[in-house]
Amino acid sequence: MEYGFVDCHCHISAREFEEDLEDVIQRATEAGVETLIAVTEEVGEFGRVLQLHERYPDLVAPCFGIHPLQVGGGSEQRSVKPQDLDAALPLFYQHKEHLVAVGEVGLDFTPWCAPTQQDRDNQMEVFIKQLSVAKELDLPVNVHSRSAAKVTIATMREQGISRALLHNFAGKPSVALEGVQAGYLFSFPPAVCRNRQRDKLIKQIPLEHVCLETDSPALGLEKHVRNEPSNIALSCRYIADVKGLSPETVQLVTAQNAYRLFPKANRC
Repeated sequence: MEYGFVDCHCHISAREFEEDLEDVIQRATEAGVETLIAVTEEVGEFGRVLQLHERYPDLVAPCFGIHPLQVGGGSEQRSVKPQDLDAALPLFYQHKEHLVAVGEVGLDFTPWCAPTQQDRDNQMEVFIKQLSVAKELDLPVNVHSRSAAKVTIATMREQGISRALLHNFAGKPSVALEGVQAGYLFSFPPAVCRNRQRDKLIKQIPLEHVCLETDSPALGLEKHVRNEPSNIALSCRYIADVKGLSPETVQLVTAQNAYRLFPKANRC
């Protein structure tokens, strides 16, 4: 069976795509993208991602999640608080039929984003609560782990999570292998092509545990240029190059991995 690309982690409901969404979608399908796993960061996005799923039912696979960083008063990011999750919780249950995963959830212990222990405790509380929702709804989790790779994987293992995608993973290879052991998958965006920093990591993770993502509109080839799902081929070619495989093999295996992890996306 032939598969197209699966973008396992993108923000297609982001404001950056509002003005030319149809063109973005068209470029994605022309590039061979078959499924967009559409993550959310805050409750205000939930409705938008469902609308996009209704509009593109064969393409957009919606996820609900509250990200460890939230936008504060201005455009500054602040660490998530437990009350940020309150309005979201009933919606997970209300729309569970449509959801393919709980995400984007996780931990971000970057010092300027989570400067205090209280910030980290709040993030942990919100993360654990969403992991329990995922277990209850029998859904995988789509996970952010910045400056917190080891503790994120350890927490998921402690909470009995067996199905997880660690997106844009940048932890140590030894930490990644703990995740591999737990059965978790790892995805890499086009930004990995900017330098060779993650070659060792990509080499060590077995292909059966690798997925493709764009994280669009962020993490593209150029730092301040909007990224979009059509760029997923860049990640594919880069991973193929690092692993010494053909891009066709990487495309096929990563798509199979994605549908194994997100079985509901296969029925989109």
